[in-house]
Amino acid sequence: MEMAAPSDTSTAYTYVFFNPVEIAFIEAAVARLIPKDNLGPGALEAGVSYYIDGQLAGWYGEAGRWYWQGPWQQGTPQQGYQLPLKPSEVYRAAIPRINEVTQKQYKADFADLKADQQDKVLTGLEKGDIDLGRLPATTFFAFLLQNTKEGFFADPTYGGNAQMVGWKLIGYPGVQPTYAQIIEQYKTPFTAPPMSIANFTDDPPHSH
Repeated sequence: MEMAAPSDTSTAYTYVFFNPVEIAFIEAAVARLIPKDNLGPGALEAGVSYYIDGQLAGWYGEAGRWYWQGPWQQGTPQQGYQLPLKPSEVYRAAIPRINEVTQKQYKADFADLKADQQDKVLTGLEKGDIDLGRLPATTFFAFLLQNTKEGFFADPTYGGNAQMVGWKLIGYPGVQPTYAQIIEQYKTPFTAPPMSIANFTDDPPHSH
């Protein structure tokens, strides 16, 4: 599926990991986790679904930098993630199961639910009240929420934070070349527009 990238409507983003059913889910989910409101665009408008898609198609999705030899045992919360599922497999396992749950309860996939129904499902995932089989619902929700926040606040060159809307929301200046000209202006607000890595290089960064 090809869609116009929100950061530049003259170009298009082609999903490389998610299939059409997964695209519908992820776009609906990120739109509820960080919704558009009177403060500005939300995660969907910021291209967060594109960010997650690109990450899952790359090293992060394949757990390229993770220790991957086991043993696969139940760990304590302090030990972090312990399942034998790569991030790409976490999403691929969870989304169809969630749609099965919503089909049984609401006769529709997650993406086709009303906003309040989607919120109830997301809350159920967060609390672990939804059965995703071998994958704990809380684990999937943790991935989804973390990746959504990353996509909303990461440098736009990684696919999300279109037009730096996340940075503008919190007043983050991004990658400024220098602060030398204002370093002694202690009580003066820094109001320069944020800048991205793309302002200084034509080489896109690798997915992390």
